[in-house]
Amino acid sequence: MLKKSHFILKALLYSYFHKTRILSLISVCLILIGCGAGKPKSSASIQINYLDDYIIPADFNFKRTRIGGLSGIDFDGKYYYVVCDSPSNPRFYQIKIKINQKKIDTITFKKLIELNLASSFIANNIFDLESILYTTENDEFILSSEGAINHHKNPSIIKVDNSGNYLSQYSLPSYFTVEDKQHPRNNGVFEGLSHAINTKGIWSSTELPLTKDGPQPQLYRTKSPVRFTYFNKQLKPEFQFSYLLAPIQKLPYLPFHINGVTDILEISPKQFLVLERSFSAGRGKRSYDVLLFKADASQATNTLSIKQLKGKMKEKVIPAQKEFLFNFKSIKKKLKENKIDNIEGICFGPQLANGNATIFVISDNNFSSFMQQLNQVIWLELQLK
Repeated sequence: MLKKSHFILKALLYSYFHKTRILSLISVCLILIGCGAGKPKSSASIQINYLDDYIIPADFNFKRTRIGGLSGIDFDGKYYYVVCDSPSNPRFYQIKIKINQKKIDTITFKKLIELNLASSFIANNIFDLESILYTTENDEFILSSEGAINHHKNPSIIKVDNSGNYLSQYSLPSYFTVEDKQHPRNNGVFEGLSHAINTKGIWSSTELPLTKDGPQPQLYRTKSPVRFTYFNKQLKPEFQFSYLLAPIQKLPYLPFHINGVTDILEISPKQFLVLERSFSAGRGKRSYDVLLFKADASQATNTLSIKQLKGKMKEKVIPAQKEFLFNFKSIKKKLKENKIDNIEGICFGPQLANGNATIFVISDNNFSSFMQQLNQVIWLELQLK
């Protein structure tokens, strides 16, 4: 989730006296770099086709809770599950997406599940929930939380039952904890989760590089690796690889920008769809850029026991290969609000009559009063070449 306080404070530092400097910087950067990802190659292995989108009203309430902050989504074949990243009331919802002739007819909220605060583990931690998986065999849910690094609260991946009761937690390597010298960046940890294709575990992804792994992405290309980790049925980490983030997609007009992985979806063994969401402050409706990549980790180095990636990426660590598939900007004019928002979740949708798979992506509106944002659901078709 993008916390609006991160850039509000920085935006207040912007003044008339900075304008000349920033405009000069913009001119230089436009000469030295080509901002934006452009178009995917026509030979891309997966063709992405827009089907429809749907806006959940920002003022919609369900069972006395405001709908917003929707940061992750999963599908059990009948219902979808969306997670809300409000730490003051960590919760998730069961929803129904009704499809009619390749269009989203309605989205109906069916059930609210709040985390049971009676558990000591829940009560003693901060839950900034970012992703959700539903396991049909046990009727349980797996949730990822970024914790609150600045407040010395660790990130976590936990299991809960269908009533929100805490069951167990996944074992994390020490470098994912606040106590370790190599620790996560605040608001940049377990943003993504995916079921493993082999059905024997799950995958997690961090949004930003760990502090000793590399810098955050900039307008120019950097070596900014995030970590994808495979956890087995015993809730133990078993394999991990690095994935290099793309640069920021456009120049910010105010002094804040970010790019990171917001969610992942394994589509075949060690092959993933990866959402990267970029934000450049001060650009209004054009602040967000969202790109979809295919990551191939079949030849990637196992980084599970490598505590610090910085300085090792060139010689000792082979990251996942990336293939650029889709720029959401290409469908902006087709969308109901003609804008791409803060897309943070991805899951499979129903299979089409032609046999093609589909995906849903969902945006987190940050419960924002600072700028207009959307609870946006977009439906896309995957056409394999």
